[in-house]
Amino acid sequence: MFRLGVVKLRMTAGFLLASTTMLCLAAAAGGALVGIYRNGMGSTAQRGQLVKLSGSHCSRGGLGKTLRVTIGKATKECAYRTPVVGRDLEIAATERLLSATPKPLQHGAFLAINLRSGGGARYQLAVYPLQRKVQLRKTTSEGVEYLDIEKDVAQVKGLDAANELRLRAFNVTEGDEKGSCRLLGFVGGKLAVEATDAGAGELSGRASGFSVGSAKNAKGAEASFDDVVVRVPGPF
Repeated sequence: MFRLGVVKLRMTAGFLLASTTMLCLAAAAGGALVGIYRNGMGSTAQRGQLVKLSGSHCSRGGLGKTLRVTIGKATKECAYRTPVVGRDLEIAATERLLSATPKPLQHGAFLAINLRSGGGARYQLAVYPLQRKVQLRKTTSEGVEYLDIEKDVAQVKGLDAANELRLRAFNVTEGDEKGSCRLLGFVGGKLAVEATDAGAGELSGRASGFSVGSAKNAKGAEASFDDVVVRVPGPF
């Protein structure tokens, strides 16, 4: 059994605040989750709920029932946030690296979902569609730490194909690992990467969202995003 604290949802200036506490490892491993935000990108109003979090030059638009993002000059990554802010969250999204991306960029381009973003720090689940590689990354002021990496993941799809990504970051509140963050990264519904981060306190950000980018200048890279869902630990 596990204990959950109070979950509070509040709309303030367009933000949905999710405060979750008192979560133990059992919940992180696979307890019941409750969806608190869904966005199918089916309208301009829905797409407008996603706000740019980082990226010097990023352009956006609608493409059917998706949000289309194009990276501009001198920019490595374009990241967008949902209205949900919180510590213990799970975010899922369907993402596509579009074939309009210049060929020299395609191999090194990644799609990602992000949790606890803010102040230049975050947890990130990234997939490389043309490499079939999955990375679980932690970024702080000290740089990027690779918490887990898997290669040749069959669930990673190529250009214009749907990559179903899901990242869970729940703090452990009991036992020897109390205070650590348990991270689970899923691709195509299957667990691909996982880690327990003892330095979870280094991340004070609470934004949730998604991004497209490359380790180098990603000018011209294009991606689409839809079916965004954010969940919190359930009460049972």
